Amino acid sequence: MNRFIRTAFALTFLVSVLLPAAAQAPAKRLLRIHTAGPADLGVDNTMLATEFANLVNAESPSLEVRVFPNSQLGQSREVIEAMRLGSGASGTTGGAAEYASFVKRVGVLGLPFVWKSYDHALKVLDGPVGKELSADMEKGGFKVLSWGVSWGYRNVVTAKKEVKQASDLKGLKIRTIPTKVFVSAINAMGANATPMNFGEIYTSLQGGVLDGFEHTAATTLSFKLNEVSCCIAMTRHLMDPVVLALSMAEWRRLSPAEQAVVTKAAETAGTKVRGLASVREAESLAAVKKLGMKVNEIDLTPLQAAALPAQDELAKEFGAEALLRQIRAQ
Repeated sequence: MNRFIRTAFALTFLVSVLLPAAAQAPAKRLLRIHTAGPADLGVDNTMLATEFANLVNAESPSLEVRVFPNSQLGQSREVIEAMRLGSGASGTTGGAAEYASFVKRVGVLGLPFVWKSYDHALKVLDGPVGKELSADMEKGGFKVLSWGVSWGYRNVVTAKKEVKQASDLKGLKIRTIPTKVFVSAINAMGANATPMNFGEIYTSLQGGVLDGFEHTAATTLSFKLNEVSCCIAMTRHLMDPVVLALSMAEWRRLSPAEQAVVTKAAETAGTKVRGLASVREAESLAAVKKLGMKVNEIDLTPLQAAALPAQDELAKEFGAEALLRQIRAQ
């Protein structure tokens, strides 16, 4: 038998041994994580999802996590509603306020001017309030893996008008998330809240349909909204906490070993993203200034005072009056 025939036999033998083994290897279960943010690690929600995915993929022999940015799996509300029913995406990263339509008391986290600082928010989220709301989320169909804070407070960003004092907000058409909490926050400041899907903001500013929107400086940069905006008024009216959640249906399908890997990955990713909040906020504000946007500090006293009745009214509606008292006391 010559050398070439021996080689052919050897290769045939290897293929006959290896192919059945490969065919028998179990396929990894895919977890699809939705985020509305762009494929940009400069955005809190995207980084949280990506860090989580990388950690699970490195540690789990049976799970594969893939992140779908830019609302590829649908608009956030649609995705969350499908998760609640046990279909669609496995999980999401996004603002806690997005869940308030399905888990009412979670709305307390998005009340206007409720957070004194990042540390205040994290103390609340890691304490009894966070535990109660996580339990509410489970009853509503969602498993909270990580609570966090966004990279920056939400401020009013305007297309043409420069806001230098609270009264300058009066009558401005400001886009916000289509939830009652956010709408109430903007209206309490004297502006006209205009609920709208995120993807419509750019063209609406361009065409004069909106006078502005409210969001973080980081998001303004990531979606190039600075191209159709002139100014930021540092209203600091909201700091919607970030949450990484799986659908309860997906969570229950995981084995105890898989749940342990997923939980640890979420905690590690959450800690990293939390630690970058104040740094990324400062970097983003510096960047928008460099691009020519005006950033104005304004007196928040009248806005904070006007927000108190809205806080009380909404907390009562959500059945979250006791939770609001706890938040205010910390």
